Amino acid sequence: MTKHNKDNKILKLVLGIIFDLIGYVSYFVPGLAEISDIAWAPLSAWLMTRMYKGTSGKVGAVITFIEEVLPLTDAIPTFTLMWLYTYVFNPKKDDENDNVIDITDMQ
Repeated sequence: MTKHNKDNKILKLVLGIIFDLIGYVSYFVPGLAEISDIAWAPLSAWLMTRMYKGTSGKVGAVITFIEEVLPLTDAIPTFTLMWLYTYVFNPKKDDENDNVIDITDMQ
C-alpha cells in the first residue's frame, strides 16, 4: 500500500467518524431530531456516494438514507461501518477505493 492510499484510507475513516457524529447531533437537541434528520438524510446519502464509488457506495447511500430517516436509528455508525466493510472485511487489491470525495466530479 502506498503512502497516498494509506492517507486516503485514514482520511475516509476520519471523515466517516465526523459524518456519523453529525448524524448523532440531533439526539442532543430536543425537537431538532426530526427536522435535522430530514435535511441530513439526503446529504449523508450523497456524501456516501462521493466517498465510495460503485455498487457498494450506492448500497451504502440507500442504507444511510434509510437509517437517517427512520426514528431511533441515528446511533448506527453507517459511515464507519462502510469503511470497515470496504477496508477490513472486503478489501480490494487494486486502487479502486483510493478516492476521497472527488471535487472535480461535482458539476
